Amino acid sequence: MTNPTGEQYEITLGTQRAVVTEVGATLRVYAVDGHDIVSGFEADEVVHGGRGMQLLPWPNRIRDGLYTFAGQPQQLDLSEPKRHNAIHGLARHVAWTVVEQTADTITQQVRIYPQPGWPGTLEAQITHQLTIRGLSVTVRATNIGDTDVPYGYAAHPYLTVGEDRVDEIAVTMPANSYLDVDDRLLPVQVRPVAGTPQDLRSGDLLGDRVLDTAYTDLAREADGRWRIRLSRGDRHAELWGDAAMTWAQVFTGEDRRDIALAVEPMTCGPDAFNEGPTHDGMIVIPPEKTFTARWGLSGS
Repeated sequence: MTNPTGEQYEITLGTQRAVVTEVGATLRVYAVDGHDIVSGFEADEVVHGGRGMQLLPWPNRIRDGLYTFAGQPQQLDLSEPKRHNAIHGLARHVAWTVVEQTADTITQQVRIYPQPGWPGTLEAQITHQLTIRGLSVTVRATNIGDTDVPYGYAAHPYLTVGEDRVDEIAVTMPANSYLDVDDRLLPVQVRPVAGTPQDLRSGDLLGDRVLDTAYTDLAREADGRWRIRLSRGDRHAELWGDAAMTWAQVFTGEDRRDIALAVEPMTCGPDAFNEGPTHDGMIVIPPEKTFTARWGLSGS
């Protein structure tokens, strides 16, 4: 019987274990010392809620699936019909090819060819590697076509610290600004977090906050990375992003009992392909050039 997400690739190092799937290069499992750090899904399940998926060549939403690039209008399929948006890219539900696998590392690759709403040819390569410091993910996107292409990337892991409800999680989010959005979750304005429920800089419990919120202006540590920390009792989880990751999304879910907390490293905010408060995050990759981004996880 074939799993809905195809082949399952397991890597291990010491007490760390990760499983990445063929479909979408999806991070299905990451555990340390027998504790789940990622709230994933079973091998025989279909992915739901974007759990562990790789979002490219754009993350989050594009308004009406419509944008203009290099003077040409582009119309994407409306993959979020309820809100009339195109959401989370073109690589989530396709098979990725294994380039290399070792005991602690798996590298996969996919090509995205020209299609309605997408003007070029992009080759993406993702490496999941277990190290003594945790799981490291490196994403390389190479323009193998002959025209510039717009680009953005995010990952969509759900993290867990053994909670029954996300209300029980203390979250430290080192962001000074958040994106105010409309009822379609599209950009209105970047605002300071100070004095708002979106302010998670002090590591407070989530409590009854309802968040599907993109954050930016992230404070970085000495190594140039920002870190988002979750804790509950003696359990913790940490997600970091490198200089390419200028945004992060936090999603508490609509049903707080059945869903963990999504914490998503992003190179850009929602609707970055269109003019507006997030447009400066759109990356343009010229032919034969590569854009690289890194993020990672650790926990106990």
